[in-house]
Amino acid sequence: MEFEYKVIVVALDGSKASELAFDKALDIAKRNNAKLILSHVIDTRTFATVEAYDRTLALRSERHAEELLRHYQQKAQSVGITEVELNIEYGSPKIKIAKDIAPNHGADLIICGATGLNAVERFLIGSVSESITRYASCDVLVVRG
Repeated sequence: MEFEYKVIVVALDGSKASELAFDKALDIAKRNNAKLILSHVIDTRTFATVEAYDRTLALRSERHAEELLRHYQQKAQSVGITEVELNIEYGSPKIKIAKDIAPNHGADLIICGATGLNAVERFLIGSVSESITRYASCDVLVVRG
């Protein structure tokens, strides 16, 4: 008996790695007739230092996330994937994706890129994909370039 994924969370941050993860997610979702949850976590740690100077940062970040996810939603729909949900949350992507977003949506697969946008943070405290694989209770596919 072959296992089918029904709900797939795709972590998207606008990086080339997340673009590759999205492409892989399209293939898997089409083969499994799965629902796609396109997810972007706005990292609130970046607000702590900037918020005092720029109160519109959160609003701009949310607008950027919506545009990013709508772009991917249109691409998914153009290849015939009908169940596509957009998910924007605030917090730490390292924790939110595996511990909140995937369980809250009943995901049985998380797909993410091997490296995201923040190389300095990855060097200092580990990558988002590493944390997702550590904390997820479902399968995780880390897509490499």
